[in-house]
Amino acid sequence: MTIENSGKSKAAVTPLDNSSILQGCYYALLALIIWLPIPLGSNRPWAWSIMEVVSFVILAIVVARIPSKAFTEQIRAYWPLALGMLLFLLYQFIQLVPLPVNFVKALSPNTVLVQQHANISSDWLSIAVDSNQAIIATLKACSYFAVMLSVLLLVTDFKRLKYLLIAIIIACTWQGFYGAIMALSGQEHSFFWSMNNNSTANGSFIYRNHFANFLIMGLAVGLGYLVATLDKDSIDKPSRRERATRWLTSLVSGKAALRIALAIMVIALVLSRSRMGNTAFFVALTITGVLAFILLRQKSKSLGILLISVLIIDTFILGAYFGIDKVKTRIEQTTVANEARIDFNEYSWQLVELFPRVGTGGGGYYTVFPLVQGEDVNAFLDHAHNDYLQFAIEYGIPATLWLGIIVMVSLVQGIIAMRRRRSKMLQGLGFATTLAIIGMLLHISVDFNLQAPANAAYFHIVLALAWIANNGLKSKKARILKH
Repeated sequence: MTIENSGKSKAAVTPLDNSSILQGCYYALLALIIWLPIPLGSNRPWAWSIMEVVSFVILAIVVARIPSKAFTEQIRAYWPLALGMLLFLLYQFIQLVPLPVNFVKALSPNTVLVQQHANISSDWLSIAVDSNQAIIATLKACSYFAVMLSVLLLVTDFKRLKYLLIAIIIACTWQGFYGAIMALSGQEHSFFWSMNNNSTANGSFIYRNHFANFLIMGLAVGLGYLVATLDKDSIDKPSRRERATRWLTSLVSGKAALRIALAIMVIALVLSRSRMGNTAFFVALTITGVLAFILLRQKSKSLGILLISVLIIDTFILGAYFGIDKVKTRIEQTTVANEARIDFNEYSWQLVELFPRVGTGGGGYYTVFPLVQGEDVNAFLDHAHNDYLQFAIEYGIPATLWLGIIVMVSLVQGIIAMRRRRSKMLQGLGFATTLAIIGMLLHISVDFNLQAPANAAYFHIVLALAWIANNGLKSKKARILKH
């Protein structure tokens, strides 16, 4: 693996105890990453409370132990992402602040009507129609930001980057293995959490589409890591001995284990029976693969073989055995007439029209959907089956566009990294983040994956890694953060 050359650091080294503490924070971050999906995708109050406390403590210690000059140098390359997400967090806090009722009425007349209908009569009202839900959503968002910022501050060398990617792969492989085993076991209840079990895989997640979305990010990171370790094409045709040596080396280096991990995740993705989950992954993989062939400076036959093996071998051999035909059938049977979530989204669009500027506040969809719910909808919804719609409803169109810009700029960072960076690891990281972001953008058009804390936290990590791929690890500056 090629690692970019770097000069000696000119930064002053802090005392050893600071380095030891920061190293401990880094390992605590890895532990948190592995833990997040296990307790029902952290989608229970007690589970996301653990996420919040641990992430806040990690970030607080890291910021306290890093000298201001080193902090500035480390975050300089990532400031657009950090500032962009910080401004969105600030807006979430503003939604909670009581404002003069006439000012709120000028921004969003329907917000005042909703709160007055709920017998909230005051000269001061918040933009958030449900303050309790908005507080919960804001604390979660702060936790995601803390995880993202911790990654940007602590991943300061290739060794740490490698361990972070391995932690993600381990977490996603375990979920894939557990989900596949449960789906094939025939057990009435899951081994953990005592959930109802059937032939559809959902791992330790409550909702199979959240599980499928989580696997998309894991597959993206795993494939990116594998791309980073692909051998360069040799001018001379390798002998049998050289081919045998390479094969044995790949077994010893862990490539075989990684390939098995990817196969497990593909099987689990198919077993999830998630239509858009499977579609989003393979469409994103195709797009990213084409981009890789165009952008990577040192392309190899191994890259083509890898992509073909995932698209053909994993899909049509492993997938055929484990039920991709059932996914295909579900996709073919999907029509506008029988897809209830389309009706939900039609009503949700009315909420966008009612609260276009400032939204209803985080978690507000839960409160305001009954205002437009038709008689034909018997279900009780706490989320829109479309994250674009839910963000527009809860935070308004301008804030949603702001978030969209941040994500798209991060996507561009990953794409550029494939072309610009010389390190194979960073090129592979660019591949991984491009695949993950495209997959997420496709999948959230029909589901609420970013409402699951584990998925949202992992996506923030993906955004951070996209910026690291294109702008980070240029030198060994800020060695105070290194173990």
